[in-house]
Amino acid sequence: MIVGVPKEIKTHEYRVGLTPGAVREYVAAGHRVLVETQAGAGIGADDEIYRTAGAEVTSTASEIFAVADMVVKVKEPQPTEWPQLREGQLLFTYLHLAPDPEQANGLLASGCTAIAYEPITDAQGGLPLLAPMSEVAGRLSIEAAGAALKCYTGGRGLLLGGVPGVKPAKVAIIGGGVVGTQAARIATGLGADVTIIDRSIPRLRQLDELFDGRVRTRYSTIEAIEEEVYAADVVIGAVLVPGASAPKLVTRAMLRLMQRGAVLVDVAIDQGGCFETSCATTHADPTYECDGVVHYCVANMPGAVPLTSSHALNNATLPFGLALAAKGFAGVHDNPHLLAGVNVHAGRIANKAAADSLGVTFTRIVA
Repeated sequence: MIVGVPKEIKTHEYRVGLTPGAVREYVAAGHRVLVETQAGAGIGADDEIYRTAGAEVTSTASEIFAVADMVVKVKEPQPTEWPQLREGQLLFTYLHLAPDPEQANGLLASGCTAIAYEPITDAQGGLPLLAPMSEVAGRLSIEAAGAALKCYTGGRGLLLGGVPGVKPAKVAIIGGGVVGTQAARIATGLGADVTIIDRSIPRLRQLDELFDGRVRTRYSTIEAIEEEVYAADVVIGAVLVPGASAPKLVTRAMLRLMQRGAVLVDVAIDQGGCFETSCATTHADPTYECDGVVHYCVANMPGAVPLTSSHALNNATLPFGLALAAKGFAGVHDNPHLLAGVNVHAGRIANKAAADSLGVTFTRIVA
């Protein structure tokens, strides 16, 4: 198979679909790999490193889209890339299709088969291709919150961990999954006062044991969310409904009762965000203020640390990508975990959660 890796063009996205190490694996398996020039610049991998790994370096992305059987990316294709996709071509990348009808229409019109990283499952029912970036984003969320709390960004002027004799910041984390757990790990390490809110009592028990009582846990109700949000200096939105738009758990009306200069970090922004007032931002302009509350809603948080993120992502995606390259779309029928990742096929939306969020017809792909 011809596997193509275009350079990422989303604003301040420095990750790369295949690292040189991953290219070597594809080439060793008998595949031809095309990499756009400077695609690996963000991870310090120049064209010569890719050539040494066995890739052919192209001067433009259009050359890759024109001939590749499978295009491997990191972020969802941008509007200029939709028309370059074609019927029968495989696209393997993060899509986050549910809150993005324009992208959905672009992919449907192209005729390509788009397989998203985020809904692919494993034998334990986990989301193995989403987990590594969730780990990165969860840890980065606390770094972002700490920066946004500074007074010159509009924050309250608090140090997350406080100092002896001064109370630390209160951090409320909505969602106790991978993002929430990693956010809590960093926040408690800095000395913050942390509460995790989740709807799963078994998960709350796990978190209580994991943090040995250093983190408070609360069952998620409207009352619990309101109480924690109003008292918090930082709120981390870490809610995930696989494949679907995130629920809006913090309303605009709630902002008026929050502390002035408090910070909302919406890690769920790729899926539409879990705060009613969330609007996607970029690393170039990451925050904005609404009703006296600072919002950080960067839609590609792990892109800020591409060296870590690209290698962590490739570690997870490699076996699935190699399986696709070996058999093409036919291989999806042999692999229920890959089948879960099919979002678009033959001009139809093939993921029920995405279809429901988009308000369109769902077409099941039969294994």
